Amino acid sequence: MINLTQHWAGLVSIVVFCAAYSLVVAEEFTHLRKSKPVMLAAGIIWALIAVQYAHTVHQEVLEEAVERYLTEFAQLFLFLLAAITYVNAMSERQVSMALRSWLVRRSFTYRHMFWITGLLSFVLSPVIDNLTTALVMCAVVLAVGQGNNKFIGIACTNVVIAANAGGAFSPFGDITTLMVWQRGVLEFQTFFALVVPAAVNYLVPAVFLSLATSREPTPSGDHQVGMRRGAKRIMVLFSCTILTAVAFHNFLHLPPFLGMMTGLAYLKFFGYYLRKTHVPTPQDRKDYGQVGDVAPFDSFNEVARIEWDTMLFFFGVIMCVGGLGFIGYLGLLSGYFYTDLGPTTANILVGLLSALVDNIPVMVAVLEMSPVMDTGQWLLVTLTAGVGGSLLSVGSAAGIALMGQARGAYTFFVHLRWTPVIALGYALGIYVHFLVNDRFMGRMPGLE
Repeated sequence: MINLTQHWAGLVSIVVFCAAYSLVVAEEFTHLRKSKPVMLAAGIIWALIAVQYAHTVHQEVLEEAVERYLTEFAQLFLFLLAAITYVNAMSERQVSMALRSWLVRRSFTYRHMFWITGLLSFVLSPVIDNLTTALVMCAVVLAVGQGNNKFIGIACTNVVIAANAGGAFSPFGDITTLMVWQRGVLEFQTFFALVVPAAVNYLVPAVFLSLATSREPTPSGDHQVGMRRGAKRIMVLFSCTILTAVAFHNFLHLPPFLGMMTGLAYLKFFGYYLRKTHVPTPQDRKDYGQVGDVAPFDSFNEVARIEWDTMLFFFGVIMCVGGLGFIGYLGLLSGYFYTDLGPTTANILVGLLSALVDNIPVMVAVLEMSPVMDTGQWLLVTLTAGVGGSLLSVGSAAGIALMGQARGAYTFFVHLRWTPVIALGYALGIYVHFLVNDRFMGRMPGLE
């Protein structure tokens, strides 16, 4: 490989990436979709690298690097494709509307709804991953807070913090925790030592956020909305899909996305059954328990409803950061962190860096460097990489996805307004980690 960190091509790549991210941040004002600048930047960065590698003996290394990062994106894309399709299918079957109806009829206040969605996000994300949880809870928030953009913005911020915190203490809660577990750095049960620090990381900012949430009751109504035919079975199939992904990874040693795509096939076959047994007449709908299901269910419609701007944004970010890593910047930065600053300072900064750059390539850089650290420090970097992205809306997959799902109500600047209290939770979570996980300090991985 050629070190381009001091070369003009490398410096221009940094400028291009920073300019692209500036446009992402300014999306609220420019109305330029966030995927466009990062996709363009990715192409420019790799083109600059390719010019320097042209006619050299390292040409194959360049091609392999592009394929490696493309594979990383493809796995993420297929995982999200299955997860979001299920979320869309449940929305189409009126699951979120039925939940909203159930909540509204019980006269919960906006503050009650804030805590209900936040706590559910924290509890569910370790099982069904932080991104999927955030998408499901955001659908509920949008259904309950119709017309109240202030509540939607605060509640979505809360959901992102809770989902990221909950995902930090489970191998299946976040892609970064999954990567740490796959490398064999930490045992499965060791991750759960982060439950208390993660809870502190969520609850501290949540208390402040809740104070800005109205005590007024959500719009009342006696109208009961029922779920459409097959809704409960789709929820069961979604659970089976998650279990399939876990089983594929845990027992068959296959990537989780393959299990998710297999689970997507469950939905496709069930969708075929719904179409074949569709009955459009009002009396038949009553007999079959089918609520408002005039048109037959089509799972491909739910695929088409995926937020493609978000998907393409992931592509652009992974390829941009991959290009900067290939140039040598990530390795240079990681080397400086762990050699000169020490693991504690480095791991705290990793979390701060993950707020600016997606935590996936940041964790990849840490794992590739493979610094010698005890179990306590590996737990620390797992925690900070997982929850550090909550500092900014663009710092995590959950935040990025919700900006697309709650467009106009949950934005970069709505989230940025609460960054100081999120940072307080981040700092206190780290402090609590050192208090409650002292037994892991000085103990090398594999001996915990």
